[in-house]
Amino acid sequence: MLRVLIADDHPVIRRGIRHILEEIVDTVEADEVSDGCGVIEHIARKPYDIVLLDLSMPDMNGIDILKQIKITHPCLPVLILSIHREELYAIRALRAGASGYLTKEIAPEALVSAIRTIMGGEKYINPSLAQKLAFEIDDFSHKKLHTSLSDRELQVLQFIASGKTVKEAADAMHLSAKTVSTYRTRILEKLNLKNNAEITCYAIKEDLVV
Repeated sequence: MLRVLIADDHPVIRRGIRHILEEIVDTVEADEVSDGCGVIEHIARKPYDIVLLDLSMPDMNGIDILKQIKITHPCLPVLILSIHREELYAIRALRAGASGYLTKEIAPEALVSAIRTIMGGEKYINPSLAQKLAFEIDDFSHKKLHTSLSDRELQVLQFIASGKTVKEAADAMHLSAKTVSTYRTRILEKLNLKNNAEITCYAIKEDLVV
């Protein structure tokens, strides 16, 4: 039996994943949750073999959810399924403890392969991501400036680029406005920018707006 927790805020996607799993595994016990709090609550009261986690949850940043899972359940495999491009979040997710990363554009067969690989005790990295990782290691001089941002700084950048004020970003991240302002200052320094307008232009140019 495969005990899986499917975490995504879109019911259609959750049902689609469940259907794929039921086709490849003799017995599947799948639970569905739509937010980060639901993920934390479910894994606290029930054992799972794997968690399939979307990064874009309504109440918590997916990387933060992943980090919390790894604190309380360090051996629980987590496969990230996301709309975000691999080069933006995959490396961050793997560093935070993910067992694999897939975009939602993949074919069902890739999801099956990833789950089987992870359940076999290995990390799943698809060929395109492996190539990008190799390129990043070999070519430090051409790395994008935003790759130096921390997870929190990247999140603040995306909030600012989407038009949110510092207070709105702070409320969404459950942080103080002062802390978010500090992150904003670091973003400006690391990206050599001067104001929110330049942050927005940079985010649009690099396709970082979500």
